[in-house]
Amino acid sequence: MRNIVLLAVQGAGKGTLAQKLSEKYGYANISMGEVMRNARNDGTERAKIISEYQDKGILVPFDITLDLIKERISQSDCQNGYILDGFPRDLKQAEAYDQILADLGKEIGIVINLTVPENIIYERISGRRTCKNCGRIYNIYSEKLKPKKADVCDECGSELYQRSDDTEEALKVRVETYFKVTAPLIDYYKEKGVLYEVASIDADQTLVDVEKIFDQLGDDND
Repeated sequence: MRNIVLLAVQGAGKGTLAQKLSEKYGYANISMGEVMRNARNDGTERAKIISEYQDKGILVPFDITLDLIKERISQSDCQNGYILDGFPRDLKQAEAYDQILADLGKEIGIVINLTVPENIIYERISGRRTCKNCGRIYNIYSEKLKPKKADVCDECGSELYQRSDDTEEALKVRVETYFKVTAPLIDYYKEKGVLYEVASIDADQTLVDVEKIFDQLGDDND
């Protein structure tokens, strides 16, 4: 089994890579955003707290985030390895994640840092459109992902929209913030000897490059 942490600025292709690895190797695909959404809707007292914080645009309490991660990677589908997308986001979370792994007797595995030029990030995200009904994501700059109609989902026929934080102005702030917060995290994993950097320009090539890393490390899937 192999545990993988994916690091990358939004728009670098983490979700695509995680899906490909999950389908090919059977790793559990864990998106922190999805974990948080599920917890928000589970009807518990914790869900109420998460909703209150998120509705105010405030970060969910640190201890709740850690509990969610610990619960998720303890589930049976993670026993053969998992891909963690969206956590840890900073040095404090990375250190807390180390403690969670120690408590559970799990290895950190490897950390893959996806690198991509900023101009490509802006094109990918500013061209992104989301279905209001089913949530499917399209990109108006990509022929492979382009819907049959520019403003309508080809799955359910509902309207597509652009998120308010997907504009180029908002993106610049997010990209700058990401690199400022994540730089210490990258150094942290480099010092541990578990960080691998992979260019994320073409999704198929990115998968090939990650599999080369697997080959170099040896097969952990037996």
